[in-house]
Parts: sequence; structure tokens; C-alpha cells
Amino acid sequence: MVKNMGNKTAITYGDEKISYGRLIGVIETIADLYSLNHGDRAAVFMENRPEWIYSFYSIWKNGGIAVPVDHLATSDEVAFILEDCRPEVIFTSRNDVETLQKAVKAADITPKIFIAEDFVLSDSIQSAESNFPEPDVSDTAVIIYTSGTTGSPKGVMLSYDNLLANIEGVVNKIKIYTSESRTMVLLPLHHIFPLMGTMVIPLYSGGSIAISPSMASEDITKTLQENKITIIIGVPRLYAAIRKGIKEKINASLPAKALFAIAERINSKGFSKIVFKTVHKKMGGALTYLVSGGAALDPEVARDFQVLGFEVLEGYGMTESAPMITFTRPGRVKIGSPGESLPGTKIEIIDGEITASGRQIMQGYYNRPEETAHVLKSGRLYTGDLGHLSNDGYLYITGRKKEIIILSNGKNVNPAELEQKIEESPLVRECGVFFKDDMLQAVIVPEKSAINYSPETDKDIEEIIRWEVIDHFNRNVSSYKKIMHFYLTDQELPRTQLSKLQRFKLEAFAQHNDTEDELRLKPDFDEYRMIADYLSKEKGRAVLPHHHLEMDLGLDSLDKVAFETYLDQTFGVKLDPTEMLRFNNIQLLAEHVREVKTRIEEHKINWKDILREKVHFQLPKTWPTGSFMVRVSRLFFHLYFRFRVKGMKNIPDGPCIIAPNHQSFFDGLFVASYLKTHQIRKTYFYAKEKHIRKPWLKFLANRNNIIIVDLNKDLKTSIQKMAEVLKRKKNLIIFPEGTRSKTGKLGQFKKTFAILSRELNIPVVPVTIQGAHKALPKGSLFPKPFKKINIEFLEPVYPHNDSYDALTLKVKKQIQYKMSEPA
Repeated sequence: MVKNMGNKTAITYGDEKISYGRLIGVIETIADLYSLNHGDRAAVFMENRPEWIYSFYSIWKNGGIAVPVDHLATSDEVAFILEDCRPEVIFTSRNDVETLQKAVKAADITPKIFIAEDFVLSDSIQSAESNFPEPDVSDTAVIIYTSGTTGSPKGVMLSYDNLLANIEGVVNKIKIYTSESRTMVLLPLHHIFPLMGTMVIPLYSGGSIAISPSMASEDITKTLQENKITIIIGVPRLYAAIRKGIKEKINASLPAKALFAIAERINSKGFSKIVFKTVHKKMGGALTYLVSGGAALDPEVARDFQVLGFEVLEGYGMTESAPMITFTRPGRVKIGSPGESLPGTKIEIIDGEITASGRQIMQGYYNRPEETAHVLKSGRLYTGDLGHLSNDGYLYITGRKKEIIILSNGKNVNPAELEQKIEESPLVRECGVFFKDDMLQAVIVPEKSAINYSPETDKDIEEIIRWEVIDHFNRNVSSYKKIMHFYLTDQELPRTQLSKLQRFKLEAFAQHNDTEDELRLKPDFDEYRMIADYLSKEKGRAVLPHHHLEMDLGLDSLDKVAFETYLDQTFGVKLDPTEMLRFNNIQLLAEHVREVKTRIEEHKINWKDILREKVHFQLPKTWPTGSFMVRVSRLFFHLYFRFRVKGMKNIPDGPCIIAPNHQSFFDGLFVASYLKTHQIRKTYFYAKEKHIRKPWLKFLANRNNIIIVDLNKDLKTSIQKMAEVLKRKKNLIIFPEGTRSKTGKLGQFKKTFAILSRELNIPVVPVTIQGAHKALPKGSLFPKPFKKINIEFLEPVYPHNDSYDALTLKVKKQIQYKMSEPA
């Protein structure tokens, strides 16, 4: 299953480069440490690292069946798997020894255990063998335990032929992988999707793989750039996070937004790669395919990557199909579909259910003949998914058969459809629907940052969700689809590591999400408790040890600056945002703080002190041409649109923050066009440094009231610059949403403006912009004439003693209320 490519690099791990000759030599060395009878099981229980790969292939070398196990699983979960498959050998790392020992004891087995750090591997190890031994294709190669979306994990037995069907499909037929491919190993290898996509297939084809040290964005970027990665294997959540970061940068720049709209209209991969060359370079410059699997990819995410010049190849399958049933061919992407059937695969829709037959279909579930018979019938795998095939052979998935709820009146309800509609509310982070006591019920994770959360307002949150989310939903659906009861939770809904909702757990989860069991899982040391408490208050949600600062808690640039200051003031630990993201979770970060701290004393983040710090900053000069161009734009708007502005009297004489909602590229000019000449001269915009690097752009910016900031690299200094503008009795225009709305609905408000207002005692003038998203909708190269655009300056909001969140919500509500008034 591995060709010996000699000195060619097979694996990169940080600065370590491992050739094919050494890879096979090390596999042989480890295989010599133990023996297995034909069909014996051996487990791999450790994090992604080269030793994971050595251990796995050594099992195959010795004729055994490999059993990968999630290294983040609890000891009880590991014990269940070990008791089921009873391995003779287990490979682990020092990080996981303690969990493994508990699991082995609970499973009552006596395997031989090898610890990765104890391997003695001299630098001279090389293999003289030309190839890795070829196995009997009918033998069982791996037992992959399912993630458990419908109950306890089942061991899926996959033969070498099952794996080869996938390998041959993407290497020989679809030709995604070649000997020149460089694939990033990011997802945990115990899942069949990354196991095949980032290890088995690349090494079979003679390509190279690079293991990312963590899921931190900096480690991912470094791995992409240093290894010139050509293939990323990821889940939708990863691509959504990458896309969000890119779009935030694009939306912060008027020229970039315009280019994005043009690229979307032209729809040329070549044009996009030229226009967004910087984005491609940031992702290594060689990236050819982004492969998505594990769950459905958001069509909007796929479309935006397409506009950027990337090709996202989506696949559909399951562990039972090793894993692919369909795969998108390069150049034949249809957004919303996971592609066409894998070569040699036959897909049939039987009573609405997707079934598949082909060489890749599993041998069955280990020790579970009855459950095997339930899904394997007449050579077909019954997937449990609902869907249909288009006339040109593309598969479309519409839901899960097992999740369809049959009501007592015989009506069928697809819970995923209801969840999608409920999650459209900005007040809802995620939702899970289930059926109990003859009625539809829901578990909701509220978006507390949109509800002005404080620990004392839990009851208010329940009322807000009841009337603004559930009542609104129930008034707009058929009577049998109404949600009759709901629960609120701070915890994430139960999901697999590939983000699939474990619906069968919802009923119990809804009633027991605050049990003592959750509390007992939390580390018991002061640094963790203090950090978790701080983050919980900042983000308005519960914080768990495994949470990642960015991927799980959603810390934005402003949050990271505040957290950086908190760590320094409380523990004397200096960690800039890039360094703190190197820790995969809160527990690891807290353990690091415990080791290196120089003090421990509770501090609150004091933005007042931060804004008082001395900043060497010279305000841009103001040319008369600036106000002249704004006046010209007003004339153009009146000729081109049905343009109306009112409420100018609400702009105070002193300094203020002008805070409009954001709907189009023209919003800045829309707002400024009716300012009086003296107001224009004292009103400042901001632009990101990366978009004003050319000398002539800097020249214009420094003479037209544009301050240059870097919100990504140095947010603290950027905010201090904005504060300096206000201290000098000037006005500042800030768009609280940060990005424009495509539908006209308000997005989440960031609290930068509230911090400046509260600490400098500066009023905020909310501004409503209505109709701009219709005048310049996404995808349009030119604005549509004669569209009605209304701009209204509302009464100023004074900070008084409001918290940042309260002030943010007050401004948002004022804009929201005005926009909801009848025309």
C-alpha cells in the first residue's frame, strides 16, 4: 500500500522531513517489536504525529487489522471499543497513557502497549525494500468505529478492496492525487475520511503529506506556505472559518469588495486567481483542490471560494463506504450537490432513501450481524439519507430518513428543515429539534452577544427567545410544524467531531446539560478557573476545557487584545494573539499559564487605561477637494437614485461616533454626502493598512480624512488611533457590523464603537441605511438606477454608565426599531 520512492519526502512534521525509504524502514523496525496472528486486532490511540503513521502501517505489515481510536475520547468511550474488538497490541503517546490505562482496566484486557516517545529510531534507518508488501484484498484492513450519530459506536469492517475502490477512483479515474501532490494532515486520523484522504491515498500515490501541528490558524497557514500544499482535506466548519477570515478582510476594503463583486460576475477562475493573488499566496500559492466531506457544505461558502478562484470538491459517503459514494469531478462543480457517483458505484433511490452498491461497501459491523443485515440488503448499502439524482447524475441530499419525525396524525416532519429556519434568527447560535410527549420540542443555544447577556438576565433571555424566535417561527409554519416547548442551554449541542448533530441525545441533553458530571470534567486548578470564568463572562456562554479560542469561542481581534491584556495583568504572562492560538484548547493554554506565570492576581480589563496610553499619531491633512468630491457625490446620488436623507439636526456640535448599518459599497459616501462642509472636514473614516500600501494611495488617504489602521496585526494600536481622533474633537464613522448585509437585515454588532464611546464619554449617532442593498446587490457590477435609498440620522445615544454590551445593544435596537417602522 506504500511505494518506496527512496529519498523523496513522504512526511513533513514541523522541521522534520521523513523520506519514503526511512518511512518504510521505520515501519519495518516497529513491526519487528511484536507479532500478530492473521486477523488479530491492534489499536492506535494517539494524536496526529509521524508515530501514528508508523504504528498504523506496522499493523498492516504484520498482517493485523488496524483499529484507530479517537485520542480525545473519554476512558469509558475507549473502554467500550477495546472491550468490543479486544486488541492484542495498542500504540499510544504519553499524552494519552493515563486515559488508556483506565480504559484497559475497565475493558479487562491485557494488550501489549507501546508508547510513541519510547520508540528507539536511529537516524540511519532506511528500507531496501522496493515496495510495502501487498495484502490479500479480501482481508479486513481496518475496523473504524462510527462516531455515534444514532447510538453506541459500531465497528465498521473495511477490507483492502473496499479501500482500493476509493483509492483507484480518485487516483486512476478522477486523478485528484498524483506523485506531485502535497496534502495537509489536519483532521484526526481515526476518522475514515482523513485517514484515507490525508494518509493512505497520498502515500499510495507517491505524494507527500505535511502534518499541521494544531488547528490554530497560524499553524495551518504556516503548514500551507512552507509545504506548498496542493490538497486540503477538511470539513465544512473549517472552510466556513477560513472563508469568514478572508471575507472580513475583503469587506473592510472598498476596492476589494468591488473586485469581489466583479469576479463574481465574470466567474473566471483565471481572473480570480490574478485578482486575489494575495489570498492564494497566503494559502501557500500552490493550492489546487479543497476537498470537503463529513457533512453538507454551506452553498454560500462554496460560492465564495469559487469567486476567490478555488475549486471546492465536495464528496458524500459514510464510514460504511470507506468513505466515498459520490465525489465532485474537477471542472464539474455544481454547488449544492456533493457530485457524481464514484467510478464503479451504483446509486439507487429506493422509497426516497439513497442506496449504494460497489466495491467500497463494507464487509459489515464487527460482532453485529443483525445490525449489518439492517443496512446491507441485496448487495446495497442503505444509507439512511434521503435524496434524489438529477438527470445528469448529480446527487442531492434532502435529509435523514431516521430523523424524519412521524407525528400522531400521520404527518411527516423533517427536523433539519425546522432547525434551519429557527437558526435564521440572529438571536440563535444553533438549534436541535426532537419529538417528545407527542409534541415537537427544541433545544436552543442563544446568541447571547446579540441579547445583551449578563448572568442576571437569564429569565429575560427566555422571554426574548420565546417571543422573538419561537413565536415568530410558529406564526410562519403549518400548525403541525409548531414548536410547542423549548429548552435553553449554554453548552454546545451534542455533535460528532465532523460536526454531525447527534439527534438521539437531544432529549436527555435538553434536561441534563447543567449536571454535576459536566462540572467534574473541568480541570481543578486556579489558573484554569480564572481563565474560563473570564472568557465565559466575555463571550456570554459556558466555556469547556476542550474549547478552542477561535474555532469554538469565536474570539475576534478585539477579544484577543483584551484577553492578551488580561493574561499579562493577572498572571504576568505575555502572549500575543498569534501565540495564544497555538494552544489547541483552553486547558492547554491554562496549563501553560500555570507553568510560566510570575504572579496571580485578578484584574479586570481596563480599556480606559489602554486608551490613555501615549500614541504617536498625526491626523491626516484635509484637502478642500475632499469635501468637494463629497458634494459631487450628493448630486450624483440624487440624479441616479431616489435618494433621501433626514435627521441631520441629530449630529451634535462636539465630537461623536457616527454608526450606520452596512448594506453597500457606497454607504460611507451615502452617510457623508449630507454633512455640512465643516462637518466633512472634521469627520474621519478608517482604512486597513494592507489596502493602502501603494505610495499614491497613502498620499490620497493622508489628505482626505482617512486614518490607516491594521485591525489584524495590531488592533490595540488601531483602536488607540481611533480614540486619538475623538480626543481631538473630531468625528469618526464606524460600521458596527464590520461587513455589509446581503439581505438588508442587521448583522451582529461588534463593540469597538461602544468601548470608544464609553471610555471617552462620546455620543454615538445611529444611522439607518435602507434600500442600499437593492441598489447595489451582491454580484452587480453597477448600481441599479432609481432605487429608493433612505438615510436617517437618529437621536444620539449617550454612554452614561452603560456597559459595552448594553451600549452596543442600545444602538442596534435603535437602528432596528427605525428600520422596522412602516414606510
